[in-house]
Amino acid sequence: MTTQLALGTYRCRAIPEAAARAAASGAQWIDTAPNYATGRAQTLLAPALAAHPSLRVSTKAGYFTAATGAEAVNAGALTEDQAVAGHSLAPNYVRWQLARNHEQLGRDRLDLVLLHNPERAHPGDQSALHRAIRDAFAILEEAAAAGHVAGYGIATWAGLEEEAFTVAELLDLAADAAGGQRHHLVAVQLPVSLVMMTPIVQALHGRGPLPAAADAGLRVMASAPLHGGELPGMVDQELADLIRPGLTPAQACILAVASCPGVTDVLIAASSAPHWRQAADAVAQPSLTAATLREITDVLASP
Repeated sequence: MTTQLALGTYRCRAIPEAAARAAASGAQWIDTAPNYATGRAQTLLAPALAAHPSLRVSTKAGYFTAATGAEAVNAGALTEDQAVAGHSLAPNYVRWQLARNHEQLGRDRLDLVLLHNPERAHPGDQSALHRAIRDAFAILEEAAAAGHVAGYGIATWAGLEEEAFTVAELLDLAADAAGGQRHHLVAVQLPVSLVMMTPIVQALHGRGPLPAAADAGLRVMASAPLHGGELPGMVDQELADLIRPGLTPAQACILAVASCPGVTDVLIAASSAPHWRQAADAVAQPSLTAATLREITDVLASP
């Protein structure tokens, strides 16, 4: 599967304009969540999604704003104690949030719903965490069976690296949630960058979540490829030229992520047209070889 550029709305400052620009450029995916842009991201995206029906969107269930938590309590989807946490995988909440995602995005069928940092649910208690993920997956399987959700997955910051769960375990939980039918677990989202290099290093040795996801045919969305915008200031032109002569440091960092085995989508929160074009040009470059990626990670890992 060829690596593609996708719009990530977590740090995107002008969501409607960025979404329209991404759609016009041929991007296939936009990633969002109910808590992004202080709870306004999905509503801000709706006009672009209506104007571009073929544009696919991945959204989430897990984190929520205080205002959304209060609404969920009023709807009976959360208890007041659950709402205080700002995060939940409780089945009633997941079901309620799915309906809210439909409404805010203006889509009858959600392309992809990701459990948002599920490791937050039961830190330090892996058995309870796995049960919570399985129960949330069961709600997503119900939605898929009803035609309301095309596929689901997880979006994690640290869960895979800290092995709160593995790709194999997620697949087993999905199979259990599907009750013997074909499951609809289709994607994982995790940070991949020249700061958070563990997935890259592991993949170069045929280990870790990226090869496991690729072997299972899962979509792999690489989040934070520029580490929240910090990486271009940490990578000098000499290193950028080692990655690919002629690229800017930001483009070199994006190309490294796009070249990582198993990655299918690179999420960029590009608010301006020049930044989007530069990122698109980087992803369009021929992939780096495994030898070059090893050299880069070795340079960055050295003291």
